[in-house]
Amino acid sequence: MSPAKVTLSPKELELVTDASFILTKNAVIDKVYALFGVLSESYKEIYAPLEKQTGFPSAGSPKIARGEQYLGLPWVMLDQPRLFTKDDCFAIRSFFWWGNFCSITLLLSGFSQKAMAPALERYFSANENRQNWYLGIAADPWQHHFEENNYQLLSGLSNMAFTDLPYIKLARKIPLQQWEQLPHFFETAFREIVVMLRA
Repeated sequence: MSPAKVTLSPKELELVTDASFILTKNAVIDKVYALFGVLSESYKEIYAPLEKQTGFPSAGSPKIARGEQYLGLPWVMLDQPRLFTKDDCFAIRSFFWWGNFCSITLLLSGFSQKAMAPALERYFSANENRQNWYLGIAADPWQHHFEENNYQLLSGLSNMAFTDLPYIKLARKIPLQQWEQLPHFFETAFREIVVMLRA
């Protein structure tokens, strides 16, 4: 391709000449990092009762990471608690996805899935507990979008046999337009996850 054919649309030219766009984006990502840092302290306190019970891993140190290309867009995640081994997965992931939403996800597989599936089945046997929670249905548990081929609302499902699933992935989301409610959303959903695991 010759250099003459590398052209920018008017919108692309507007953005490439506007440094404030990238500076603003970086400032937003920094604020998400700060939010997740504060949340990690709250999560540690909320999770503490589970750490004392047999079968629940230590909350450990939180992991905050970022990237630029989840389906083409920037993201930030907080994993706490987090246990990833060949035979076991127990993680609660808080996730920010630029231009889309924030979400919180419980992911279980292996030994943790087998141990905790009965409590989840008890908790979600009450229909009112299924409101606003989604169940991961895709073959790949590492997808975070909420399209129909990745998540289904639990309220629309009748079978709660979590033990039979290849993995358990439960999630809630909140639109970015509700930015001021993010701390409440994350803390409330995290508390509910702790409650469901103790059911």
